[in-house]
Amino acid sequence: MKKQFIAGNWKMNLTMGEARSLAEKLCDESDNSDAVVDIGVFPAFVFLRDVCEILRGSKVYVGAQNMYLEKSGAFTGEVSGAMLRDVGCTHVIIGHSERRTIFRETNSMINSKLKAALSCGLKPIFCVGEKQEERDAERTNEVVGNQLSEGLAGLTSEQANELTIAYEPVWAIGTGKTATPEQANEVHSFIRNTIKSKYENDTAQCIRIQYGGSVNAENADNLLGQPEIDGALVGGASLEPGSFLDIVSAAVRLS
Repeated sequence: MKKQFIAGNWKMNLTMGEARSLAEKLCDESDNSDAVVDIGVFPAFVFLRDVCEILRGSKVYVGAQNMYLEKSGAFTGEVSGAMLRDVGCTHVIIGHSERRTIFRETNSMINSKLKAALSCGLKPIFCVGEKQEERDAERTNEVVGNQLSEGLAGLTSEQANELTIAYEPVWAIGTGKTATPEQANEVHSFIRNTIKSKYENDTAQCIRIQYGGSVNAENADNLLGQPEIDGALVGGASLEPGSFLDIVSAAVRLS
């Protein structure tokens, strides 16, 4: 049975002191969960080194919220995968809905970022999901299918095995709206079948598929109890250690 993976995306939040305090609390309180659940946090770039130092030796992974697709060069304001590895990151989020919608990242760019991350030993969380108007038009599978097909282009099954995929409906990100457990599970099943058709059953079963979209302590049990949901990519609820660890506890109970 796969371990559930609960990841906290801190987005553009917290001060250095708050980030350090949150990391210290997670370090102190998370060790009992590692046997059955993987835990990760994704701070802003400027906090990564400090958070990595605090969590070094703990059971909590540290990753970045984004990276650039080139190894180095004249790309002012960008951060490479090698830089992330150098400060201690093991993971990186690629293709988050906010990167797609606000910063206009394309499937092709996301594909290049996935390859760049894998080439330097980072484990990507590859995000996919539809907008409200696309769901209303019954295009969820079409949109998510295209994101998967173009995002995974050129990746071998061995590379795909290093991924976590996060289904995050854009209409549920930071809105308080949440897909019903049944809606989420249906799309997760579609994602798994799409991976199976592209690679093979072993890869489809190996890859963990998280749900992301206003996950909190109140809805975690119902979402994580679905058969195709292998964890959560948590936004706002990851900024308070109690609420985040409540989600982790839900995953432990269901494992």
